[in-house]
Amino acid sequence: MITTGLCSVTLRALAVDDVVAVAAGAGLEGIEWGADVHVPPGDRGAARAAREATAAAGLRVASYGSYYRAGRDDPADFAPVLSSARELAAPRIRIWAGDVASAGAAPAERAAVAVAARDAVDRAAAEGIEVAFEFHGGTLTDEVQSALGLLKAVAQARPGPGRAHSYWQPPEDLPDPDALAGLQGLLEHVSAVHVFSWWPGSTRRRLAERPGLWRTAFGCLALRGAPVDALLEFIPDDDPALIAEEARTLVQLLEDVRRDQA
Repeated sequence: MITTGLCSVTLRALAVDDVVAVAAGAGLEGIEWGADVHVPPGDRGAARAAREATAAAGLRVASYGSYYRAGRDDPADFAPVLSSARELAAPRIRIWAGDVASAGAAPAERAAVAVAARDAVDRAAAEGIEVAFEFHGGTLTDEVQSALGLLKAVAQARPGPGRAHSYWQPPEDLPDPDALAGLQGLLEHVSAVHVFSWWPGSTRRRLAERPGLWRTAFGCLALRGAPVDALLEFIPDDDPALIAEEARTLVQLLEDVRRDQA
């Protein structure tokens, strides 16, 4: 139930065809196309080109990694995001939970994010597309309890055809046990994880340097039994030459989990 992939933001300096070639050459299954460089919001030609190149290589579009910030951006700004996701044939759009950290967010700011996210969820659901929050510092999804509160608020904002989901990634500088406890708390809402090894702080390391974290995380996700994308993200020096080995590590970790749970 865990599908491998690559975030195109990992290779921002490469053209679309080169990103596809790297992902396919590494044996990965899909690509999350980022809105910052490769598939700008509203550029349907770029979305079409990315979709066609992905399909031609036998890969799937995993998601559209947008930078739409619910509660901060004009709701009208979601229209080009949705248009690009539709042209990309992306099953999911990643959005951001505002631009204020949870510790400093006022009730009115939380409510604004929930209402804007509910609007995005409903509009995307009408196109058969899921919406999921980035799990990231400086937003209302910077820690698990705040993220859970936001997901609940989105669900309660008004009845609608869809529900909000969440990404997960290990929070910066958080020890493995604490990071994994957070994943357990958010588990039922997670539809994708950004896979990388930063430690300490934002020091980029190889995936194999935090095997305990990721083997346990994948074990939790596998036991849940729901589909989830494991998307390789930031690597040391943004070096494309490392992707193949990182992909092998990712696949080996998943195989270890399957063997352990067999």
